[in-house]
Amino acid sequence: MYRADTVVGLIEHGHEGDLAIGAPGRPGLSYGGLRELARRTVAALNALGIGRGERVALVLPNGPEMATAFVSFACGATTAPLNPAYRAEEFEFYLSDLNARALVILEGMESPARAVAAARGIPVIELVPEASGPAGLFTLKPERPLSGTPARAGFAEAEDVALVLHTSGTTARPKIVPLRHVNVTASAFHIGQTLELRREDVCLNIMPLFHIHGLIAAVLASLAAGGQVVCTPGFNALKFFSWAEEVRPTWYTAVPTMHQAILSRASRNTESIRAGRLRLIRSSSASLPPQVMEELEQVFGVPVIESYGMTEASHQMASNPLPPRPRYAGSVGVAAGPEVAIMDEAGNLLPPGSLGEVVIRGRNVMAGYENNPEANAKAFSQGWFRTGDQGVLDEAGYLRLTGRLKEIINRGGEKISPLEIDTVLMDHPAVQQVVTFAMPHPKLGEEIAAAVVLREGASVGERELQDFVSARLADFKVPRKILFLPEIPKGATGKLQRIGLAARLGLSS
Repeated sequence: MYRADTVVGLIEHGHEGDLAIGAPGRPGLSYGGLRELARRTVAALNALGIGRGERVALVLPNGPEMATAFVSFACGATTAPLNPAYRAEEFEFYLSDLNARALVILEGMESPARAVAAARGIPVIELVPEASGPAGLFTLKPERPLSGTPARAGFAEAEDVALVLHTSGTTARPKIVPLRHVNVTASAFHIGQTLELRREDVCLNIMPLFHIHGLIAAVLASLAAGGQVVCTPGFNALKFFSWAEEVRPTWYTAVPTMHQAILSRASRNTESIRAGRLRLIRSSSASLPPQVMEELEQVFGVPVIESYGMTEASHQMASNPLPPRPRYAGSVGVAAGPEVAIMDEAGNLLPPGSLGEVVIRGRNVMAGYENNPEANAKAFSQGWFRTGDQGVLDEAGYLRLTGRLKEIINRGGEKISPLEIDTVLMDHPAVQQVVTFAMPHPKLGEEIAAAVVLREGASVGERELQDFVSARLADFKVPRKILFLPEIPKGATGKLQRIGLAARLGLSS
């Protein structure tokens, strides 16, 4: 397979006239057009005094312009995509923490980021889509005149930082993750290899493009394979099937909650599914309940490939393989890029079958958190990066995760994996979605709680669900509190969040 160690090189091999970036209802942008856009953008940035290694914050809605801006800016500067839904305080933190050289925002878009940038003296550059041109084509318009000579002009090199993201920061201050060109391109090719992506493949992107999953798995992996990525305005279960009918994708990638929302509308769209040309569905960024995987495969008639990723690894670390190799519900598959091993607390690598922390090393793994020696000392052990996930590698190299170490429930010394309880509750016919989490207990320290969304028209009580779990698991694993909700609170990327859920649901006192 073709290899490149920069984003510039990655987009160079796509066939000139083949479509690279698209959007529903709009003509697509070819590889030739994308390369020209990247060259033009880097020249424009250099003329504004912005060059390699300088950080440009992107505040753009989901869509083809966000995809092409990420690719084009990465070719000659460092991209820092931010969630457009952030409030002023969040923009204040991120723009300051990033030491952003400029803010790029959609022309006419109202956002508190503008006022924050102005107060901090950060130049604002408006991105102006070319309405009559192909999807993703844009020009840049600084709000005030800018000029200068960047310290490092021209196209980025392999060791330059292409992308800067923050960790989620659910339990502490978010950490800066700098990902070099060599990291993100390696991951893009790893994903393409895993999914056997080709020129003919079309990805329908429904993931947010301020998140590593959408940026690398949907956009860069498609471009690395010479295929096409069609960018929607964001996830919308009501529009998914009409988009799919128009775009005729061969694959899509999403988080489990999105797959569940799509499944909830599948029965109304059976003809559309039969007429489609999907060859696989990918799931990542959170554990896919085995029941959801099985239902997806039954409904769509294609393999569901669960993968395991995180920001610090430029997304993909392990993945189930395509048929004819086996894939297992409840497993995130085999190493699919970096080396994967299991380590104990003392830093010893453990044999197959042992429970411990998942560790990784390889070309797609970040060199370290920025300006954070304390975090790096904890995160790296003998050249391996500690993921913070607990799991087991079997003799065949398949990895099963038992949960985030910080999410494991400690009930009076008994360590309980919330994933195990999720899986059992999902087996109940009335349950559509569940997230198990820790709630405070005055004597035990932590007790088990679960939030449940029922299937449409279904009815079941707390006691019945507790008995259901009790018949399958030891008594200490039975949730002492089950809440029934119309919807479980999710993070910005659609992931269910266990940490902090007790407080959000009023169970923390």
